Amino acid sequence: MADPLLRTLRVSNLHRPGVLGRLATTLGNAGANIGDIRTVRSGPDHIVRDIDILVEGAEVLQRAIDGLRALENVSLLEVIDEVHDLHIDGKLEVRATHPVRTLHDLRRVYTPGVAEVVKTIAREPDEAYVYTIRGKTVAIVTNGTRVLGLGNVGPLAALPVMEGKAALLQQFVGLSAFPLVLSARDADTLVETVVQVAQGFGAIQLEDIESPVCFEVEQRLVERLEMPVLHDDQHGTAVAVLAAALVASSRAGVDLAASTIGVIGLGAAGTAIARMLGAVSAQPVAGFDPNPDGLARLASLGGEPAKSIEDLMARADLVVAVTGRAGLIPARLVRKGQGILALTNPDPEIQPEDALAAGAAFAADGRSVNNLLGFPGILRAAVDCRAKRITPNMYVAAARAIASLAQKDELVPNPLRLDVHRAVARAVARAAHLDGVARVAIPTDYQLEHPFGALHGRRQ
Repeated sequence: MADPLLRTLRVSNLHRPGVLGRLATTLGNAGANIGDIRTVRSGPDHIVRDIDILVEGAEVLQRAIDGLRALENVSLLEVIDEVHDLHIDGKLEVRATHPVRTLHDLRRVYTPGVAEVVKTIAREPDEAYVYTIRGKTVAIVTNGTRVLGLGNVGPLAALPVMEGKAALLQQFVGLSAFPLVLSARDADTLVETVVQVAQGFGAIQLEDIESPVCFEVEQRLVERLEMPVLHDDQHGTAVAVLAAALVASSRAGVDLAASTIGVIGLGAAGTAIARMLGAVSAQPVAGFDPNPDGLARLASLGGEPAKSIEDLMARADLVVAVTGRAGLIPARLVRKGQGILALTNPDPEIQPEDALAAGAAFAADGRSVNNLLGFPGILRAAVDCRAKRITPNMYVAAARAIASLAQKDELVPNPLRLDVHRAVARAVARAAHLDGVARVAIPTDYQLEHPFGALHGRRQ
C-alpha cells in the first residue's frame, strides 16, 4: 500500500452555488479525503480557497489534480507541500530561560555565581531536579529500526518523528525533550549509552525500536536506572487501548473484568496491550501471532496462545488487532455481541461498519485511539514526583482518567484537549504515591503550570 500524503490545494473557482460541491465530489471520487477548507480571498466573481487533502500515494494525488483541472469554472493555482515546509530547520530549538543582558546577569547565570549551585548539587545530587533542566526534561531515545509503518529507516530519518514527540511534550505538559538518535541495534550498546547520559534527564522515553530488542532494552534500563523509563510504542499505546475498551464495553453493557480478551499481533504494542488488558480482566488473555516468539512472550505473561485467528475469534469477547495488515479479519468470524478494536492505520484489520453489520456489540478503528492521550501526562507526573519507575497501576490510572473524560459521541477524548493531559498527570501522580515509587510528596493542588519538583526546592 502506498504511503499517505498530505497536501494543500489552492483552488480558485467561480463564486456560484454548486461549484464547491462539484469540486469536493471530484476530489472524493479520486480517492482524496478532504480536511480543512480555508478561504484565502473572496471577490464578487471568484473565491480562492486552500483545501487540505489526505491521499494514499502519488498516484491518487495525481488523479485528484487531473480531476480538478478538468472541471469547468475551477482553476488549480498551486499544490502546496506544507508538511516539508513545516519541517524546514526542524521543529525544536533551545532557548534561554534567563536572558543575559548585563554583566550582573552574566555573573549570576555563569561565572562566578554558578559555582555556588554546582557545590549545592555536588553535596545533594537531588537538588539538580530543582536547580537545573533535569526536573523538566525527557530524553527521547531511538535507533530508527521500527518507525511508524515504515520499518527500519535508520536513526537519522527517525529524527523528525522524535522532534514531533518532543514538540507534543512541550505543548501539552510543558516538558522539554531532546531526541537522542543512536546508530546501534544491539541491546548492550543501547542500554549502556542511555545509562551514561541518563543523569541529565528526568525520564527516558524509548521510541521506535524493533522487537524483540525493545523488550530487553526497556527491562534492563528499568532495572539499572532509578527513574521513569517509558517505551511509548508499548505502554502509551496500551493505555489508549485500555481507555477505549473501558468506554466501549461500558456503553455496550459488557463487563470487561469478566470478559475473555483476545489480541491479534504480539509485537511491542500487542504484548503491552495483552499485559495491560489482562490486568483488568479475571480471565487469561488469548493471543495469536504467526511469530512463535510473540506467542512465547504471551505465555510468559500468563496468557493463552491461540492456534489461529479463527480460534481466537471464537473464544474472545473483546478482540484487539494490531497486526499492520489491512482486511485480515473476515466478517464471517465476528460473533454476535463481540467487541472489535481493529487498530491498524490507515486501513484496519476489519472496517468497523463491517464488524457491526456482522453483529459486533461495538467496533472501532485506530483513527481515534492515539497514544498522544497517554504519554505526555504519564511522563509529566513521573518526572514531577521523581518516580523511581512507572508501575502498572500508574498506566491503568492513566487509562481510567482518559476514559472518564470521553464525551457521548467519542470512544476516547480528543487528544488535543489540555484537560485530558492534566487529568492523566494527576491520576498517575496519585498512583505513584500509592505504589510507593514517588520520591516527593504530592501537593493537594497539583497543577502542571510549574515544575512540580521546584515546589520542594530550597528557598532562603
